[in-house]
Amino acid sequence: VYRGSVKDFQGFDANQDAEALYNAMKGFGSDKEAILDLITSRSNKQRVEICQAYKSLYGKDLIADLKYELTGKFERLIVSLMRPPAYGDAKEIKDAISGVGTDEKCLIEILASRTNQEIHDLVAAYKDAYGRDLEADIVGDTSGHFKKMLVVLLQGAREEDDVVSEDLVEQDAKDLLEAGELKWGTDEAQFIYILGRRSRQHLRLVFDEYLKIAGKPIERSIRGELSGDFEKLMLAVVKCIRSKAEYFAERLYKAMKGLGTRDNTLIRIMVSRSEIDMLDIREVFRTKYEKSLYNMIKEDTSGEYKKALLKLCGGDDDAAGEFFPEAAQVAYRMWELSAVKVELRGTVQPAGDFNDDGDAQVLRKAMKGLGTDEGAIIEVVTKRSNAQRQQILKAYKAHYGRDLMADLKSELSGSLAKLILGLMLTPAQYDAKQLRKAVEGAGTDESVLIEIMATRNNQEIRAINEAYQEAYHKSLEDDLSSDTSGHFKRILVSLAVGNRDEGPENPTQAHEDAKKLADVSSNDSSDSLETRFLSILCTRSYSHLRRVFQEFIKMTNHDVEHAIKKRMSGDVRDAFVAIVRSVKNKPAFFADKLYKSMKGAGTDERTLTRIMISRSEIDLLNIRGEFIDLFDKSLHHMIEKDTSGDYRKALLALCGGED
Repeated sequence: VYRGSVKDFQGFDANQDAEALYNAMKGFGSDKEAILDLITSRSNKQRVEICQAYKSLYGKDLIADLKYELTGKFERLIVSLMRPPAYGDAKEIKDAISGVGTDEKCLIEILASRTNQEIHDLVAAYKDAYGRDLEADIVGDTSGHFKKMLVVLLQGAREEDDVVSEDLVEQDAKDLLEAGELKWGTDEAQFIYILGRRSRQHLRLVFDEYLKIAGKPIERSIRGELSGDFEKLMLAVVKCIRSKAEYFAERLYKAMKGLGTRDNTLIRIMVSRSEIDMLDIREVFRTKYEKSLYNMIKEDTSGEYKKALLKLCGGDDDAAGEFFPEAAQVAYRMWELSAVKVELRGTVQPAGDFNDDGDAQVLRKAMKGLGTDEGAIIEVVTKRSNAQRQQILKAYKAHYGRDLMADLKSELSGSLAKLILGLMLTPAQYDAKQLRKAVEGAGTDESVLIEIMATRNNQEIRAINEAYQEAYHKSLEDDLSSDTSGHFKRILVSLAVGNRDEGPENPTQAHEDAKKLADVSSNDSSDSLETRFLSILCTRSYSHLRRVFQEFIKMTNHDVEHAIKKRMSGDVRDAFVAIVRSVKNKPAFFADKLYKSMKGAGTDERTLTRIMISRSEIDLLNIRGEFIDLFDKSLHHMIEKDTSGDYRKALLALCGGED
């Protein structure tokens, strides 16, 4: 099925189009609207024919005339559309290595994403256009392992056999693990050989096998073992093996997000993918970033340049509200990856040389007399496990007859006080306190209720119930019931019972559950959509729900999260989405929450503090890994940039390291 956004123009006449372009550029000024309408609605093959007809009719070079008449980004876009794909790639690479400096990102994007045939065509086009050998030019402009991998890719010799050997898949996964994670230093040659030569189908299975035996995706190992441009190139290769549409959607998003636009990247991708997989890119873009590529271009560009890009985009998926096969495949792959058991690891471990009485003395000394030694308090509290902190509380009272919590409260202030005092509570006491704050007073903080109730396991929920009753002499269920209403209340009450099934998946039941979730035809009010989702999402085990979500995708070509967003609203939607994301990948759910707490102007310190405290001994190391995978920056770096003073010191100590 053709997945480009630009197709052959029906009733095409090269001479007629050449004449129309000549008239659009004749005389004073030029009719830019006519030029963009015509060129963006013709296929590349037809544009080449127009160039030939233009030269035959007028004895002039069409590309030269377009360059003369047009300016800026619009000129670059239109001229890029006139070149055959291989010559377009050749021009991009020539520009990337000419002059001072090298545009490594351009080299990576082109060479990591092209097929064998496209690489061969590129090499030939480069020779024809510039009379030079592409490999020799790249070798002269790059170095090290980055250069070696580029040379391997330039051969266009990736295996193309779809028949996969299971034994070789297992061996390659093992070889990659031994070349990186299990080796002192890294055997880069092994990464180059396997990732540069094996077929796409084979490598997809290798990546799945690697996740099983390493407990982490290959991307995370590459980030840990490789560095610089070589690391970026290998990550791009892996992303293109997994899904080129997803890779280009990410490149387009990054080209437009934030201040300024990377127009060269935007133009290159919109031109090069317009007749290959633009529809797939649009679908994945809409799914990943919850906004259409069309709308992001519309908001980020202007003038004829914007109009031409939107024509190449080919449509607005926000208006259509659809979910397509390519996006479903990406979602399905994510569910499969999430089903692999990964060891959860916190960043705070019990101190090996722990002495509760000694720590109590350090804390007393830090708060005695004029001033407070915040650094000493941070050093003790953030470097001890929660169980050890509880021992320190007792030792402090036994030694000094004083309440450590009260002393800390009187000596510390602001964000640091909230963080340190939160760390001194047990996990259940801390969650109970956060829930109490969310429901007391005017208004309810539904986001806190959702975050805690949707992500805690049965044992944690039961402990929270006990801590809540002890601290506030009321049941958590009663407070949730009195402060919320409707289906949202029913979801919270169901979760507050802490009675989720903990057994393995049941394939037959999973299929039936998926059918229930997919059924939109039921008119029975006692079996409403929300009731069906509640009865499954709030009671089934995590492993079973993962199978349900996979069955749902196979059955509907939709991701269950997309279906929830489309069919529900408000707090009910947010609660169900949180449950789904928690089931899918809990560390990724918290990584996303942490990122949103710090991005943009201002910092949501309540969310930042709450997650850093509650996950520090459970899965904060995993959250760090997901954070850098999702946002291409480390959690440590973002905390360092977004916070300050002793609060920052304490958060960084909990974070546990720079990735």
